[in-house]
Amino acid sequence: MQIEQRVFHGQPSAGVDLAFLRELAPQLVLAFGSPGWLKALAGPLAVSAPGAILAGCSTAGEVANSGVSDDALVVTAVAFERVRLSASVTRLVGMDDSEDAGRRLAAALPRDGLGAVLLLSQGVQVNGSALIQGLSATLGRVPISGGLAGDANFQQTWVLTPEGLSNDQLLAVGLYGDALQFDFGSYGGWVPFGPARKVTRSSHNVLYELDGEPALDIYKRYLGDHARELPGSGLLFPFAMLGDDDSESGLVRTILGVDEAQGSVTLAGDIDPQGYLRLMHASTDALVEGAETAARAMRTAAGGSGPALALLVSCVGRKIVMGDRVDEEIEAVAEVFGPQVKLAGFYSNGEISPAGEVLDCKLHNQTMTIAYIGEA
Repeated sequence: MQIEQRVFHGQPSAGVDLAFLRELAPQLVLAFGSPGWLKALAGPLAVSAPGAILAGCSTAGEVANSGVSDDALVVTAVAFERVRLSASVTRLVGMDDSEDAGRRLAAALPRDGLGAVLLLSQGVQVNGSALIQGLSATLGRVPISGGLAGDANFQQTWVLTPEGLSNDQLLAVGLYGDALQFDFGSYGGWVPFGPARKVTRSSHNVLYELDGEPALDIYKRYLGDHARELPGSGLLFPFAMLGDDDSESGLVRTILGVDEAQGSVTLAGDIDPQGYLRLMHASTDALVEGAETAARAMRTAAGGSGPALALLVSCVGRKIVMGDRVDEEIEAVAEVFGPQVKLAGFYSNGEISPAGEVLDCKLHNQTMTIAYIGEA
């Protein structure tokens, strides 16, 4: 297994040197970056790596071994020796199509020898939890990792697939074979505050009422001055999802948008209509510690010593909270894994990872998720 990475800064240009792709002849090329860079290099990447699956998306920040970048492009090329790949692409025709889109992606992937799936989705007009539910219903106990494309302005996101760059396509990459080493982990670091409030009216991922009051009214009361900056400021105050008995579920939901007329809040994934929600906040130290905790748990389980890729997908909300210290969570993960493991990834509108050892894949918000990919 060989991995090469390049980071392109400055003004987007199709004239950058991609000779390393021709020399490596990879099966997988990951590209995470600004829309400008993706538009400039989508074609040249395909030409320079004709035998590779192209997979990438727009971001709210790019992750590389060198740290976190903004308005750049991180290209990571992977040449496997024994792991096989297959890709499926589908168009998302609207948020209500999310679950069916997941089923279409799964149905197009060969099942024989499938060990894991990397999933990249547009990040604004999608119900992430319904998308995962569609894939899982078809694939069964296959781990799914990845994320929803990022956009700090919550307006438009892009996904790079073998069919090109699009704002309405979804991509699933299957990894196959007995040589595949795949592990996963996720951790938050957010702290709940205030009372738990009962969900009294919701529809899928749209929250209308808490404790019989318009959800947006309650949310604005807690945000205070931050309410003027919605929906962006909602990244600082996600919801902890609780069960119908007020118990912890381990899932966090962040806000994608608000509807002033209806007094509703649209979250990145489905809401338990019988459950409770509680607001959360965080500190930089807690978030960095969370990322390090996830990496240590995975490093112990993976046990590999050769070259490997760690795909890091972290929520844009974490990046906003950490500010100038955002590199610290990447540095913490890099220190745990060591120099043999190449880091790549992005800051997202939602993170996708199994929850626990039961391979029950979920949409996470405000977490750092890590997918470890190696070869035995």
